[in-house]
Amino acid sequence: MPANDFTTTEYARRLQKTRSAMAARGFKTLVICDPSNMAWLTGYDGWSFYVPQAVILHETGMPLWWGRTQDKPGAALTTWLEQDHLFDWPEEHVQHTEHHPFDSLVTLLRDFGWTEAVGVEMDNYYYSARSHQILEAGLGRDSIADATGLVNWQRAVKSEQELQLMRSAGRLSAHMHGVLRAEFNEGIAKNALVARVQAAGIEGLPDLPGDYAAIAPIAPSGIEASASHITWNDRPLAQGEATYFEISGCVRRYHCPISRTLFLGSPPEDIRRGEAAILQAIEDTFAVAKPGVTCEEVAACVYESFGRAGYIKGNRTGYPVGLSYPPDWGERTMSLRPGDTTKLEENMTFHLMPGLWTPDWGMAITETFVVTPRGGEALADVPREIVVKDR
Repeated sequence: MPANDFTTTEYARRLQKTRSAMAARGFKTLVICDPSNMAWLTGYDGWSFYVPQAVILHETGMPLWWGRTQDKPGAALTTWLEQDHLFDWPEEHVQHTEHHPFDSLVTLLRDFGWTEAVGVEMDNYYYSARSHQILEAGLGRDSIADATGLVNWQRAVKSEQELQLMRSAGRLSAHMHGVLRAEFNEGIAKNALVARVQAAGIEGLPDLPGDYAAIAPIAPSGIEASASHITWNDRPLAQGEATYFEISGCVRRYHCPISRTLFLGSPPEDIRRGEAAILQAIEDTFAVAKPGVTCEEVAACVYESFGRAGYIKGNRTGYPVGLSYPPDWGERTMSLRPGDTTKLEENMTFHLMPGLWTPDWGMAITETFVVTPRGGEALADVPREIVVKDR
């Protein structure tokens, strides 16, 4: 996601929002290791999140990029930062048993005098216990506090540029589902089907190339679909089984996940009843999802629709999406579920997940939507009904 995908004005706005949140929490410096947050603030893009790296944001001045020596040229190519704000740690520290990259980060923070009121993303895939241990030893435990989610929350309301990228990702999602509907036939091995769908998303359209998504396709069939996060295997598609695909197009790291369910043969009554409940839940949710409504009020639309159909849903019904890197495309802030009283704001974006999982089968028909004064607006155009292919 090169920095020139966005204007300098947009990056300035992002820094201002983040610094306001820092000041409100008493932070002078943030050590940001989540690659989505790093990209959002600086444009940095690269498959380098498997080693320690960070964007360091002080209360004033240009942020710093800090990472592996081998990845420093990538920072120069993709960020808007000046060359003298890019710092690296020794290459020989890669997965070393005695030395750790965070030793050099401690030195860097000391050199800048940024050793007090430092915020770190403690509950994060990309910030290890060992990293935190070294930072505490170097700066002192009292100098560090948890800033998990601080930057993530600033990303919740999307700019027009971001929405444009998500709508473009929605075009690719629709393209991928079109290939899925065409190729979904009895006897095709699941891995072959997934390969064709994935290829469509990455090759993209003549005017819209694709990127890799933050999640691998979720594509279970039959009883496997009773487990919500099974990916795929090499078993051929068979008659009498429901299959659902949860996939997303990706453009400049922005996602628009969409799930659809397909069936070979004639769907039984309980699956049709579940389909009707899901479709109604989506319509009800879109009617309610306006600025000022709470997350739990939106979630109630799904639970109530399912309840009328005789189903009980025990998990959340959605989460924010947008910019992301593996292993997931959620923004890890609010959730559409009971107890979350966060109020929706215009231009927030969510993946609505009214999925159903029973002991014998599962189905998912999901939408990514943006909050508008008129309600939820889908960011992709894909028919929602179960795709049925009968003999």
